[in-house]
Amino acid sequence: MQATKLTAEHQIFRETLRSFIQKEIIPHIDTWEKEGEIDRSIWKKMGDMGFMGLNYPEQYGGMNLDFYYSLIFCEELSQCFSGGFTISALVIQYMSAPYLLKYASEELKQNYLTKVISGDLVSAVAITEPGAGSDVQQIKTTAVKQGDYYIVNGSKTFITNGYYGDFFITAVKTDPTKKSKGISLLLIDRHAEGVTASKLNKIGWRASDTAEIGFNQVKVPATHLIGEENEGFKYLMAGLQLERLTAAIHSLATAESAIAYTMEYMKQREAFGKKLQEFQALRHRVAQMLANIATVKAFVYHCCDLQAQEEYAVQECSIAKLQASELACEVVNQCMQLFGGYGFTEDYKIATLYRDVRVGTIIGGTSEIMLEIIAKIAIDNIQYQPKENI
Repeated sequence: MQATKLTAEHQIFRETLRSFIQKEIIPHIDTWEKEGEIDRSIWKKMGDMGFMGLNYPEQYGGMNLDFYYSLIFCEELSQCFSGGFTISALVIQYMSAPYLLKYASEELKQNYLTKVISGDLVSAVAITEPGAGSDVQQIKTTAVKQGDYYIVNGSKTFITNGYYGDFFITAVKTDPTKKSKGISLLLIDRHAEGVTASKLNKIGWRASDTAEIGFNQVKVPATHLIGEENEGFKYLMAGLQLERLTAAIHSLATAESAIAYTMEYMKQREAFGKKLQEFQALRHRVAQMLANIATVKAFVYHCCDLQAQEEYAVQECSIAKLQASELACEVVNQCMQLFGGYGFTEDYKIATLYRDVRVGTIIGGTSEIMLEIIAKIAIDNIQYQPKENI
């Protein structure tokens, strides 16, 4: 299946990226999964190729390409059998750095954004807290203005790239009395005095470092405020559509990789004197999975068209994220069944996919949150609109 806007140039890019992944990423995946850490040199290699700044302006070292290049980027990286590596890359380019591009001062863009695009710095976005997940307005981390600094206290959790990343785009309460209207975004350096980070032990995404972060009297220069004070909630809500769309693409591509991997296994594996692919029940199960993926993929590509046209598509991106992540869990689960006992061993990549795919229904807003957003639009007639200056 192909999006209507994909051109020969897009296909050349896909082939170039695929070749790079085969040479520079795939050979190291097992090591990164085992060690729980991605070799930082890969980001520099990707930066040198222009892969870390596909949709960023040339003045900051980006490629200034249309969104379909990002679609391809998400799809191809999701085929590498490591959700941990893929999510680390997506967090950098689509979930954290965009806040710098849209709202940060020129000084921050020059000092941080350019280095993210070049692959010299690794970024993270720090929103979720131990007591506040999808309900962002309930965050407790505070930032009190004192002269030329903010003094930050609090904690964050489930932060991808939070352990070895270089800085966080951090949601803080600058006015705790105003709920969502008292949230700001600060750029906080990972190694600033008073910042601590510890890795979380996860069942999946093992290559990525997911951290719990503590802030104890951390002095953050006032110049590290991103955008305007107390406007952070608006910025975060505007950024969620891109985050959810890329998560949907990732989930769907993961499902596709699981089916392709399973079909290769079915060509080789025999039972009762026949190849697995010759059993009608199994063939039809695979056929149904392919049909389901094709259906959801058509809608996800429609959302990519909307993103390319800079549409603020809250309902569409919520549907895409919901359907793609839930379908991916179902597909990988069924694929694992077709491997029998071998699927439950670390010798086969389906085990890694099984661990990794489950979190897709949680990140960027759980399936339950996606359903509530859809319900608010369809039942309560709530219209989500982009905010001023977004």
